[in-house]
Amino acid sequence: MDTAMPVSGVTSPTASPAPSQSSGPAAPASVKMPRPRRRNPLASTRVQSILLLATLLGAWEGAVRLFKVPRHLVPPVSDIAVALWRGLATGPLAKDGFWYHGGITLAEILLGFLVGGGVGLAIGIVVSQMPRLEALLGPYVAALQSVPKVAVAPIIVVWLGFGIGSKVMIICLLTFFPVLVTAIAGFKAVDADRIDLLRSLSATPWQIFRKAKFPSALPYIFAGLNMAAAFSVVGAVVGEFVGAQAGLGVLILQMEAQADTGGSFAVCVVLSVIGIVLTAVLRRVQRRVLHWMPADASQRTVNV
Repeated sequence: MDTAMPVSGVTSPTASPAPSQSSGPAAPASVKMPRPRRRNPLASTRVQSILLLATLLGAWEGAVRLFKVPRHLVPPVSDIAVALWRGLATGPLAKDGFWYHGGITLAEILLGFLVGGGVGLAIGIVVSQMPRLEALLGPYVAALQSVPKVAVAPIIVVWLGFGIGSKVMIICLLTFFPVLVTAIAGFKAVDADRIDLLRSLSATPWQIFRKAKFPSALPYIFAGLNMAAAFSVVGAVVGEFVGAQAGLGVLILQMEAQADTGGSFAVCVVLSVIGIVLTAVLRRVQRRVLHWMPADASQRTVNV
């Protein structure tokens, strides 16, 4: 019986091949990854906005002190800051503090905004679904919208008194028309092809309204609500100027009678903060409701 003898110089097929040597340079043991670039904090829009505000306030303070402007005409920023701290340091029930008067003004703003905006939206929905009613009420809406609300404010105070009702009514008049007009425009801007598609699928009028008309009109409605939010702050102060027993408008009149211009500016700062917070809340709600809409859809521009 023959036995296979191993042949010298011949490797077994199961043996691992010898590592091949390349003529090129050897690869490094570890590759260093490039470090990520540190983000410049000054590139943030929020930081730039804060720096711009600080620059403007510093220029204001320096100009008033450099040119020796009388404090009863243009107060320095430091006087406004002191008056703001003095007004906020009081208790919530103090009649000379910002918390008590600010709470009353805030209640007027919220009530007037909710009632005026809600009524404007409801009437806008009804009018947009009835073209004949829109043609009938169109001239009256335009006539009432052109009436200056400041001229009507004293009459409303005479009708409803010096309480919160007259101020809420004035705010309702200012917030009603922006929401009404934008709501009607939004329901008119619905894509007709979407409505035809839903009708071809035997959709009911309520389904067409819920699936096509109302979602398409939401950006317009929120635009009207943003305008109404600013008008509500103005309406509250105008109503308190005309006649009120408490509120930030009354506080401004009292400080102007005492030639406390710094205090008047401090109250204006509080009113600005109320408007900013109300607008920020609306924008947050808008982002939650219009989650299907691109974030930068309202910021698109066309370059010519």
